[in-house]
Amino acid sequence: FVQRGVYEEFLKEFVKQAKLMKVGDPMNDDTTVGGTISEDHARKVLGYIESARSEGATVACGGERVIVEGDCAGGWYLSPAILTDCTDGMKAVKEEIFGAVAAVLVFDTEEEALERANNTDFGLAAGVFTKDVTRAHRVVNKLEAGTTYINTFNLAPAELPFGGYKMSGIGRENGLAAIEHYTQYKTVYVEMNDVDCGPLYQEE
Repeated sequence: FVQRGVYEEFLKEFVKQAKLMKVGDPMNDDTTVGGTISEDHARKVLGYIESARSEGATVACGGERVIVEGDCAGGWYLSPAILTDCTDGMKAVKEEIFGAVAAVLVFDTEEEALERANNTDFGLAAGVFTKDVTRAHRVVNKLEAGTTYINTFNLAPAELPFGGYKMSGIGRENGLAAIEHYTQYKTVYVEMNDVDCGPLYQEE
């Protein structure tokens, strides 16, 4: 979601930067987009893009297979796609794609953005970019997502819990939360003095 007042400027730069991203061998330092995990998933990602186009979205850039030579020949590499003219009800907006696809939507007010962002069955991650840190904390506190970011995105340090809300998963990876998940507790109570039975025991 992009605020209407900066939408045109943001989109222009967003598309520019997406086109500059290098698709290729993930072992190369200058690569910014690696391969899709499998042909099946790549076709699924492309299917989301075609679905959005059929529902009225515009593909501002990307969304095509990129042929990579050398050691990575035959892999399924996709150019980063940016979708505009999107609506909240589109499949590519509502569902988790797990591919290099960004759907750009416009909002006018903070309340509207929160309502629309939370109107989903998923909630893996969400982020807010703003110069107003007070607003940022207010908004992320209301976002229904397992991981939230302020003025950054897509970081997952091992010491912090990672996981989703709603249909984006149960439980957490990383951090103490992950240890808790794999821990089975047993309580052992040992009385070191006479057993106190209270009114259940009486001397004759």
